[in-house]
Amino acid sequence: MTDSSLAQPALATRADPRRAARGRDLLWLAIACLALTVAGPWLFDTYLLNVLIKALFFAVAAVTVDILWGYTGYLTFGQSAFFGVGAYAAGLAFTHYGFSPGIALAAALVAVGAAALLALATGWLSFYRGASPFFATVISLVLPIVLTQVALSGGTYTGSSSGLTGYDTFDLSLEAWYVIAAGGLSIVALLAWVAVRSDGGRILAALRDNEGRCSYLGLNTAHWRIALLVVCGAVASLAGFGYGAFSGVVAPELTGFVFGTELIIWVALGGRGTVWGPVLGAVLINVAGSYLSGNMPFLYQLVLGVTFILVILLLPRGLLPLVLAPWRRRRPAPVPELAVRGAASAAGQGGAAGQGGTPGQGAAEGGLVLAGVAKRFGSLKVLEGIDLRARGGELLGLIGPNGAGKTTLMRCIADGAERSDGTVELCGHAVKRDGPEQCVRYGLGRKFQNANIFDTLTVAESLRIATTLRERPSWRRRSPRLALPAYALEVLRMTGLDQQLDRVARDLSHGQQQALELAMVLALEPRVVLLDEPTAGLSKDERARIGQVLSALAHTHGLCCLLVEHDLDFVAEVATRIIVLHQGRIVMDGSFREVAESELVRTIYAGNAPAANKTTQATQQASQQATEQAAQQDAQPATPSIPPEGAQP
Repeated sequence: MTDSSLAQPALATRADPRRAARGRDLLWLAIACLALTVAGPWLFDTYLLNVLIKALFFAVAAVTVDILWGYTGYLTFGQSAFFGVGAYAAGLAFTHYGFSPGIALAAALVAVGAAALLALATGWLSFYRGASPFFATVISLVLPIVLTQVALSGGTYTGSSSGLTGYDTFDLSLEAWYVIAAGGLSIVALLAWVAVRSDGGRILAALRDNEGRCSYLGLNTAHWRIALLVVCGAVASLAGFGYGAFSGVVAPELTGFVFGTELIIWVALGGRGTVWGPVLGAVLINVAGSYLSGNMPFLYQLVLGVTFILVILLLPRGLLPLVLAPWRRRRPAPVPELAVRGAASAAGQGGAAGQGGTPGQGAAEGGLVLAGVAKRFGSLKVLEGIDLRARGGELLGLIGPNGAGKTTLMRCIADGAERSDGTVELCGHAVKRDGPEQCVRYGLGRKFQNANIFDTLTVAESLRIATTLRERPSWRRRSPRLALPAYALEVLRMTGLDQQLDRVARDLSHGQQQALELAMVLALEPRVVLLDEPTAGLSKDERARIGQVLSALAHTHGLCCLLVEHDLDFVAEVATRIIVLHQGRIVMDGSFREVAESELVRTIYAGNAPAANKTTQATQQASQQATEQAAQQDAQPATPSIPPEGAQP
């Protein structure tokens, strides 16, 4: 197959006027926040101002819940604990040490530091070992319960069940406190609104959609979630400090599970994943509750509960999308300009040597070595004694009947924790118990059997996330340029995805989803690529062009490719070597012609298992000996032959 299709990939170079519209949106939001902050003291009476100030501090905490739950999918009850840490920092400092600007500043710093440390510990327990989302939610549920018990058992120091009251605090008017609360909320909400719409913010949505794919794009998802929890915990503690300084009252309820649940309710009512919806929910519920509790002291909780149920059933997206519907026009996501990234440096250099018959150092470093790899589930042996060597510039076809262990072998290569025994070496790096994100950093890329993509992200956003290891994403904007390696751009061009960059991934056809995942993997610029049925769902023409790309990856760019494919005609066209896997063992390693003419392979595919097992045992030792001899030859330096005496030179 020829590789000329990669010479000059066609690029989408559409300008995107929608970026200016998003800039105007930010400007109008900032103007609206400023207007409400300045005009509030003139519009609201004393009672309403008092209620609003508390509601605005609560809204800051609700925004942090929305970032964690609405954008990353982490349902947390623990933000009330961080809010309470800030409130108690103010109450304890002003009660036991008196009030002064210096003490207030020190207390605020202690509040932020304590909340950050607590969030770090909570995040480590919740995410570091790859715990399930349910386990992480349970940890967040336990946290406020524990802190409430700490506050209750503090005796006179924490005020126990009565809390702390009557301490000196800032001598400010209600109007000044309103400006502080509204201004602080505006800053937090505007920063959050900008961040979640930036290139970096799209990673949060990717964590929510498909955390596993994020790992296979080189993102340490535990670190991302822990860092985000620390930031949100610190912000919530600042809001709690402001609340404690304003109200002059702190109580154990501020750290409790009930308040944490209320924060979630406000987010759900206002609109999850909107930033401004939690602000609307917090303000509406607190203002309505303050009036209803006076007029209907025994019924207002029932009224609020029924309202919540109706909104969840009738408006699952919350109130904000309904409120904005008459004025909001659906605006597609911004489309970046595609560009060719500088050649896949490491792979390309390694592949230059791999094109010849004797690979050099570059090809060796870009290769894959397996020795004695095994996978067991209890007494069941799925893989046993897998020995394999592949160099940069090779495209290996891995074939075998269903249940042979092909996908399991892929998992053992891409995730060090999957192996039961044996060693794996990627591009010169020994893979011990390293997770997928570290294997990607070693130079691995993996395409799954079923399209493993981000359902709610666009094509451009998905590709942008795949480039995170190469280009640090901005948290302020979306870059107008998306640079990808030439072979990734070719996949987009041949499947028409370069003209559908603003399409949401879940709306693509099955074949286009497969192509998108392949382009995401190639955007990593890997040196070892694991391809599990990359042509599934593609048309005949698309399969032929994908075959050209795969051939170019190995022969032109020097990548080491391991291909699992049931279409043997396709394998025959692209593979340089065929490996046959049967019942967890490699039974043959050779050219396609040798495999096609093998009686053993015919027996395996015909389903005669007993005969295949006997032949497998007979050929296993020969295959292993051949592998060991090849390894010894690779390790020994070439020595010149010495002609016998009297021979002509």
